[in-house]
Amino acid sequence: MLSIITPAFNEASNLEAMRERLTTVLAGAVGDDWEWLVVDDHSADGTFDIVARLSRLDPRIHGIRLSRNSGSHTAIACGLHHVQGEAAVMLAGDLQDPPELLRSLLERWRAGAQVVWATRRVQPGEKVHAGFASIYYWIMRRVVGMREMPARGADVFLIDRAVIEAFKRFPERHGSVFALITWLGFTQAFVEYDKQPRASGRSGWTRAKKINLVVDSVTGFSGAPIRACTLLGAGLIAAGILLLAGGLARWLMTGAGHLTVLLGAVAGLTGVQLVALGLVGEYVWRALEESRRRPAYVIEAATASNSGRPPRDDR
Repeated sequence: MLSIITPAFNEASNLEAMRERLTTVLAGAVGDDWEWLVVDDHSADGTFDIVARLSRLDPRIHGIRLSRNSGSHTAIACGLHHVQGEAAVMLAGDLQDPPELLRSLLERWRAGAQVVWATRRVQPGEKVHAGFASIYYWIMRRVVGMREMPARGADVFLIDRAVIEAFKRFPERHGSVFALITWLGFTQAFVEYDKQPRASGRSGWTRAKKINLVVDSVTGFSGAPIRACTLLGAGLIAAGILLLAGGLARWLMTGAGHLTVLLGAVAGLTGVQLVALGLVGEYVWRALEESRRRPAYVIEAATASNSGRPPRDDR
């Protein structure tokens, strides 16, 4: 079975058209063995009413409505906890990502890939969103260190049942589903596609949600900001020492240089504070890592010689 997960927020005007295109594509790709799970992120329109009606017409269509607006990543995580398929595809409900893309995703999955990202070639309009996406993925690749992430970003993915089960072991409340799937590893592949204009309605992806995603992604997967604070502090201490030395030498030789000495003292003290803050941050970061209880590794496969051993949790 193939599962399709659609996080939906005020997408009542798009779901009918999406169902028709999905049904056509899936009939040729997997036959009747599929399910479509729409997770309504507490929409203000009739999104869930549409899903309920479609579910009565086709038992392969299911709906879940969240009790409050929790964000698309929470809706995706909810979907991954409830799907039954051997693979799951995340596909938004605005039809910017064409359902016909499923054929390429399934082809790479059947060839052995356990995670398949659909990376954007073209994104018509929404230059601000495209610019934000470029900055976000640059940060994730260069600062956080997730170089496996697509450079141009991905809004669609397919993951194998093994990846779904590994994902379900992470009880984290904040963070990026895309970053976590990247962090999990497994065999990853990419397909390219051209993003389409939004079919109708307005995006609920607000600027505040974008900023929260950046903060959650960086703090969830990297201690780089803490280390940058420590390095900046060390740099200020070095600059302070040089200013103090130069100012004192000038003062002794000419009687001037008071301002230089003052600037050196300020820079040095500020550097000491930043280094202390960075050291405290390192301890806090490690405490956060332990409190998350994120496993240190995830088993992807085992040899036949291990088949008789009792199953054990990853550590």
